[in-house]
Amino acid sequence: MKALMCKQHGLPDTLIYEDVSDPQPAADEVVIDMHAAGVNFPDVLIIQNKYQFKPDLPFSPGAELAGVVSAIGTNVSNCKVGDRVIGSSGHGAFAEKVRVPAQKVIPIPDDIPFDTAAAFTLTYGTSYHALVDRAALVAGETLLVLGAAGGVGLAAIEIGKAMGATVIAAASTDEKLKICQDHGADHLVNYGGLDGKALRAALKEVNNGTAPDVVYDPVGGELADPVFRSIAWRGRYLVVGFAGGSIPALPWNLALLKGASIVGVFWGNYTALEQENFAADIKTMFAMIADGKLRPHISATYKLADGAQALNDMMNRKVTGKVIITP
Repeated sequence: MKALMCKQHGLPDTLIYEDVSDPQPAADEVVIDMHAAGVNFPDVLIIQNKYQFKPDLPFSPGAELAGVVSAIGTNVSNCKVGDRVIGSSGHGAFAEKVRVPAQKVIPIPDDIPFDTAAAFTLTYGTSYHALVDRAALVAGETLLVLGAAGGVGLAAIEIGKAMGATVIAAASTDEKLKICQDHGADHLVNYGGLDGKALRAALKEVNNGTAPDVVYDPVGGELADPVFRSIAWRGRYLVVGFAGGSIPALPWNLALLKGASIVGVFWGNYTALEQENFAADIKTMFAMIADGKLRPHISATYKLADGAQALNDMMNRKVTGKVIITP
């Protein structure tokens, strides 16, 4: 089979597209013929050895896929050969065949195509876990989404709206904000070129001056300090990731003065430690897709052989919504 392999840590251009042996399932594993794999920012980090999980070399990146089960281990009872499924692999999904623990495989409803399913698990799973479980967002509250035109950002907008929140989308260009508006954002803030003082002023003006109760932050960097200073009393600041490149150091007195919480969101560990809750989340969101409440946005599709370009585009922040790799 073909796979996109990381043989030495580095940037996407160091990845090698080559023939490798077909995977064989262990007793508690399945093999999935990949029809679509989602591309996510952690894929850019893992090939540079900068992510929390550090697989041994060589490995294939790719944390999520959708496809058809082609082989099962002797102890597997939750699926069978021929089933349409999504799989959370952690790494390894950028290959024609992918070995996945059976406990991380969930059936796909017949009316959901493979590309939608592959674009959905990590981004919508992260945002649902963040807003429902970690932030306990309730109807009538105000949600601010940073990096709002990215995969997790658009997912957060849609989930926030489905939960009855007023959503402020913040992004770096008007073009990105138009996409956010198309996905349900109530108010828009362009932070491109703004310093901290100007950003705080912009946030104060939007939504009739109502401060955000929940901040969803997959960006980090210089945005965090002024945004945290703008949060409402008893606000919840969700630490989702650091796509901006640097990890902020917030003064702890801000949390004290605001009566606010800084809440970590680590969806990868959540899926491993709370597997039943993770599976329930996915089934709930499949129903939300069927009802039209969630609309995964796929901005581009790449062939497996061009997977390095997909990761380059992700790294250089040229991606809106999700991009997909196909065999």
